[in-house]
Amino acid sequence: MTDDLAEKLANLPTSPGVYQHKDAEGKVLYVGKAKNLRSRVRSYFQEGRPREAKTEALVRKIADVEVIVTDTEVESLLLEDNLIKKIKPRYNVLLKDDKSYPYICIKKERFPRVFPTRTVRRDGSLYFGPYTDARAMKLVLKTIKDLFKLRSCALHLNQAAIEAGKYQPCLDYHIQKCAAPCVGYETEAHYDSTIRQITALLNGKTSELEALLTGEMQRLATEKQFEEAAEVRDRLKALRTYSQKQKVVTDPEVDRDLFAIALDREVDAGVGVLFKVREGKIIGREHKIVRGIEGAEDGEILQRIVEGYYANAAFLPNEVFLASELSDASVVEALLREKKGRKVEVRTPQRGEKVDLMNMVEANARLLLGEWQLQQEQREEERIPRSVLSLQRDLRLKNPPRRIECFDISHLGGTGTVASCVVFQDGKPRKSDYRTYKIRTVENGKPDDFQSMREVVERRYSRLLEENGPWPDLVIIDGGKGQLSSSVESLRRVDVYGKFPVVGLAKRLEEVFFPGQSDSVIIPRTSSSLRLIQRVRDEAHRFAVTAQRKQRRIKDLRSELLDIPGVGAKTAKKLLTELGSAKAVRAATEAEIAAVTGPSVAAKIRAHYDDGSPEASGGK
Repeated sequence: MTDDLAEKLANLPTSPGVYQHKDAEGKVLYVGKAKNLRSRVRSYFQEGRPREAKTEALVRKIADVEVIVTDTEVESLLLEDNLIKKIKPRYNVLLKDDKSYPYICIKKERFPRVFPTRTVRRDGSLYFGPYTDARAMKLVLKTIKDLFKLRSCALHLNQAAIEAGKYQPCLDYHIQKCAAPCVGYETEAHYDSTIRQITALLNGKTSELEALLTGEMQRLATEKQFEEAAEVRDRLKALRTYSQKQKVVTDPEVDRDLFAIALDREVDAGVGVLFKVREGKIIGREHKIVRGIEGAEDGEILQRIVEGYYANAAFLPNEVFLASELSDASVVEALLREKKGRKVEVRTPQRGEKVDLMNMVEANARLLLGEWQLQQEQREEERIPRSVLSLQRDLRLKNPPRRIECFDISHLGGTGTVASCVVFQDGKPRKSDYRTYKIRTVENGKPDDFQSMREVVERRYSRLLEENGPWPDLVIIDGGKGQLSSSVESLRRVDVYGKFPVVGLAKRLEEVFFPGQSDSVIIPRTSSSLRLIQRVRDEAHRFAVTAQRKQRRIKDLRSELLDIPGVGAKTAKKLLTELGSAKAVRAATEAEIAAVTGPSVAAKIRAHYDDGSPEASGGK
């Protein structure tokens, strides 16, 4: 700890507020809140205090501390939430809104519009959601449309424009879907009353709205305004249809929020879930992805989720149920009391039907975590590396070459010819799909790379034709025009030519040849696709040489065993297969050899090595 930091710690205020730990470069590492800033911040630097590994790593990087004093602990909570969302410090538990789900927005404007959106803006508008089921959101919007006459236009309805007669009623007015506030047919006070009713509906307060509509219908009927009463009756019917679709789970007088979490420590992430119960019915579900949970207790993670939600919530329930204990429930209780004006009970149910209810919420959290992990895996599979896209561009291919197969030939003076086929998937070696081929159609001592390439390509793709793939997106032949032409002959013979692009790679790596084209394609030396081709070509060469050397070594070892009287080719192969090497045969006991060859041959082998032959000493 530096002298400047020590002096700053000694002079911290004892007020509530927010603190920011920063590194030597001024980057914010962690944002936290405290009832007593001096006590909380200094606790990080107390010698001998037990700490999690994550906190230990944080403390080692702290070079400066910045504090913001607030009047109350609740203010510090709200400020902390805003700073974390803005800065996204590395060592904080981070909550991520799932932007793929829609919300219903009541726009902050004169004569507010109500519409679906996937973008949440901090502009004072009210947002309800996210709706994980788009059909449920559409049902809510249809109910609102059936119940209320709202404008759908985006006109700027200021009083001066309305009085000047700038606008004309649109079709919605004539089909009785809008009361035309644009021309002054509906007052702002009446429209705002409608918006309050819609807000109550979106908050799940259907019984209150139903009672209001029932009273309105009866009043109109009493006043013999039967057409207007029938209109209200139809609205009441639509409201009851919507209300019946909500699941009843508890006492009809209860408004309650239910929170649970599901975590996967291995991937350092989890899911927090909120079920909203209004008037005893589940009206919606929200969830957030939680990141950076390493070293954080379950209660701390749940605390962050609950605080983050209520820091911006438009409606507060009478009760909050939690699947597990918070790290500091008093902070949440203080926040709810300040925003609602009275105490909100925060507790973890221990028995009865309330526990069953929380078990349902936890099961949903686990389900959502599984779905999120599956989506992440699918996105990872679908992500195409830049080098693959660059190769598609440089070679002008129709599709990205996600699966590349490359062939190379290796031999020693024309003997022991071996071909290799290596496979790259999304720019990475897929070694389980590598193959080597012993060339059968070329005589030893007569090297013929063209014929070798014809054979291996025909064998490879006749097999894939039988098995119906997997087919490559690009085939690379390590060689010039001759090897490429030989490959094309085999592809035509197997009847797969044209199923995928095939190119030849010249000795000058940046030159690529296509069948039937005299001019090569030059790949820019700065392109990542050139490095990808180089990796593929080098891997094919390495794999072919390795296979050729292994084959030659096995042949040499088998020759050593064939020098022993009574040992034939089949016996030598069997010995190498069972014991692993000629060295292992030399070291084996007569009984171990007899288990493979039988006693008579084993005696000859053991006698051969025991006689002190050169081979018995490892050939030295």
